[in-house]
Amino acid sequence: MMKTRIAKLPLAAALVLGGLGLSACATQDYVNHRIAEVNDHLSAVEAKANQADQKADAAMSAAQAAQASATQANQRVDQLSGQVNTIQQQVQELQQAPPKAPRG
Repeated sequence: MMKTRIAKLPLAAALVLGGLGLSACATQDYVNHRIAEVNDHLSAVEAKANQADQKADAAMSAAQAAQASATQANQRVDQLSGQVNTIQQQVQELQQAPPKAPRG
């Protein structure tokens, strides 16, 4: 009788462990549902990242256009500064020149 109890012990242990193991396993539907949720979240994050990337590209284009305009404006200021310097020099020369005698 003792041999029968000892022989049934591993069988009972196997059944208990098997039952616990089966109750701990997730169903395939549950796993598929969770994976779909994660994939949806990843898609949303990717879409936001793409939007941010497009906005960054647009901002870079605007900054480059502004830089080009500023460079062009600076070149024009440099040209005008040269002209202003020439005019100032001519005014100083005229102011320092002796007055001309009236014709008469």
